[in-house]
Amino acid sequence: MKGDDSSKITHKIARAKREGRVWWSFEYFPPRTPQGMQNLYDRIERMSQLGPEFVDITWNAGGRTSDMTTQLVKTVHAYFGVETCMHLTCTNMPRSKIEVALREAKEFGCRNVLALRGDPPACGSPWEPHAAGFSHAYELVQYIREHYGDYFTIAVAGFPEGHPEATGGPDVEMQHLKQKIDAGADFIFTQMFYDLDAFVSWSRRVRATGITVPIVPGVMPIQNYGQFTRAVARFQAFVPPHFHEALDPVKDDDEQVRVVGTRLVGDMCRQMLAHPDLDVHGLHIYTMNLERGSRMLLEYLGLTPSVNQLNPLPWRPSLTPKRRDENIRPIFWANRAKSYVNRTDGWDEYPNGRWGDARSPAFGDLGTMEPNLPVTQDEARALWGTPTSVEDLQRLFVRFCAGELASLPWSDAPIAKETKTIDQLLVQLNERGFLTINSQPAVDGAPSTDPVHGWGPPHGYVYQKAYLEFFVSTHKLDELIARIEAHPQITYHAVNAQGDMRTNTTSDAPNAVTWGCFPHCEILQPTIVESMSFLAWKDEAFQIGRCWAAQYEPDSPTRRLLEHVFDTYFLVNVVHNDFKRPHAIFEPFLTA
Repeated sequence: MKGDDSSKITHKIARAKREGRVWWSFEYFPPRTPQGMQNLYDRIERMSQLGPEFVDITWNAGGRTSDMTTQLVKTVHAYFGVETCMHLTCTNMPRSKIEVALREAKEFGCRNVLALRGDPPACGSPWEPHAAGFSHAYELVQYIREHYGDYFTIAVAGFPEGHPEATGGPDVEMQHLKQKIDAGADFIFTQMFYDLDAFVSWSRRVRATGITVPIVPGVMPIQNYGQFTRAVARFQAFVPPHFHEALDPVKDDDEQVRVVGTRLVGDMCRQMLAHPDLDVHGLHIYTMNLERGSRMLLEYLGLTPSVNQLNPLPWRPSLTPKRRDENIRPIFWANRAKSYVNRTDGWDEYPNGRWGDARSPAFGDLGTMEPNLPVTQDEARALWGTPTSVEDLQRLFVRFCAGELASLPWSDAPIAKETKTIDQLLVQLNERGFLTINSQPAVDGAPSTDPVHGWGPPHGYVYQKAYLEFFVSTHKLDELIARIEAHPQITYHAVNAQGDMRTNTTSDAPNAVTWGCFPHCEILQPTIVESMSFLAWKDEAFQIGRCWAAQYEPDSPTRRLLEHVFDTYFLVNVVHNDFKRPHAIFEPFLTA
């Protein structure tokens, strides 16, 4: 299967050029420890909101971190919805190991590979080819083309200031680069540099050699003075005098180094993007697994992603091969997308266009998923304290809705931007004993580019029905249901931990609660409320509550309170189907 070529970096570069916009990408390397890996996952997820076209995952000499590299590729595709480019080196790599890496990359949906000879495996040791491997990057390019055709876009490395081990001079090195292109490479990533004149001169020689593929310049933000000097020494990069003149006086002040370094690198990038002799429309940022320098550089350059780049759907789509066409999900997992992906990983097909036959596969068994909290036990107690009464719980949920609390057990992140449009109404609900864990406001035809509610392609309009989901005691639920009878446009489902269901819906058909209308496109309805999936979600929702209770000592007042709540309360979802009345959903809650 060839796959969707839009996931190839060359297609992304060409599209950005047609649209007249600058693009950017980030490079990460696999950390050495499990905790470091988890922290990197969190960082990549946050930095995905900066709008990179793709992320690049490095590969250590000999594939020492190969398992972590392929796991990073899989995770970024499945959970973060960002395209990846996977490094692959010749160093200490037999062909059998290269084949495994390529097969796994394809399995995980990666369409882009950076083919490298690689650095020597140990400091000071000369580079030596593996007996069953390759001696040169062009041989690796040939191998990929021979075995995978045009499935992968292949990148190769370019060195504007010369390869550190080069011995034959610039002309010989340029012929080596052309050999890699002639073998089938599609574009060039450059080594980092700070000398714009060297990059311009090298680019002209590349074009004079007959190489026409895109050149992607690699830039490294200056995070601190020590890291800057180590990187310069490692890559033997020339630093123009004005860099030293600006950085040396502040080298002992990390904050000032970042500010000054951002200006220096940012000005170089501006000149590069505007240079008449260069066909450069994007930047590849070597992050060194750090966030702040990359964020500051993009802010300095005034580069912000479009709504469609960040939100092609109201939720982040998965990019694994079998899920790429998935465009409908139940709303219940809005704050736990990773859990939803895991629960449905075994499905043979995914909803596309309408939620129909895809309902037949069973959600994964909750017992194999082991819902957990987004924090450690100590962090849980620090965040949520030791509530001993229902009123304490209500105050906790009020604080979250008011933006004073970073997370709740059912949500890894603070309230969304759109939730802030109804936050005071949610505060009132929680003060009355309706413990909200999910919601969305009504939206009547907001532009798809709206910074709060927008998603999907430009020049469209998006709509939402108001939605609420909460835990509530049985007697409050009885009172609420009685009041809902006066609101025929409200539908609800309520279920307790034992599976006792109450609802006023008359059909098992899904209820679309988000949809959009776009030029040259059918109406999309990517978010739904549906009975069967709600029953699957309720097991997880109550189990999360029990996990929270387990953070406290047995027989402690807090544990008894939480166990009582999640043994006796109902989980309820409510939809107001008149999206033209933005706050009507709150009427039966607040008029009692």
